[in-house]
Order: sequence, then C-alpha cells, then structure tokens
Amino acid sequence: MTLTVTASGTQSATVSTEHTLAGTGTLTAGKTYTLAVDCNAMATGDELELRIKTKVLSSGTERLAYIATYAHAQDTPIKVSIPVPCAQAATVTLKQTAGTGRSYDWNITTPD
Repeated sequence: MTLTVTASGTQSATVSTEHTLAGTGTLTAGKTYTLAVDCNAMATGDELELRIKTKVLSSGTERLAYIATYAHAQDTPIKVSIPVPCAQAATVTLKQTAGTGRSYDWNITTPD
C-alpha cells in the first residue's frame, strides 16, 4: 500500500489555541485520514492535544472522532493517529494546552 500526503506543514503553537492544520476543502469526504506529528520539541511542562473531527451525515454537526493527549518530553517523538475513516469531510487540529509554545511538523496521509 502506498500513501498520499494530503496536507503537511509546521505549526507554531500558541498555548490554549486550537490550531486547524487542515479542514473542509482540504480533507474531503470518502477517505481515511492519519495524522503524524513530530513532538521532539516538547519539554517538561508541555501538554499537547491532537484531534480529528468529522460528521456522520453531510447535514450533521462536526464532532470529535479522535483525540490524543501527550505531556512533557517524549521518548518516542513521532506521534501517529489511528486511521480515521471520514464519510464526510474532516478537520484536524493541534492544541498545546500548557508549557511553552512549540513548533510541530505534521502531515496528514491517506492510503491509495
């Protein structure tokens, strides 16, 4: 199986701000998305939340489908979400909730 990078970049986190990494228009319906984030810059006192949101029906409300929380320096710095199938469009966010704002490299992939 090959993967396609759907979106990627570096996010400079502002503590307590939920940053949209990619959303509607970029992450379209009928795909399975996986988020990868490099957390190497995290240090003691830092906390980070990674989220993937989607809808069940096109007329529905976007809701949380995946969340992962990490704290302090990471022994395994690359974090990879479970694959999240999205029948409707998805939104992927990063939120640093504590510590010093860090920069995080990230990508979102889909299987071909």
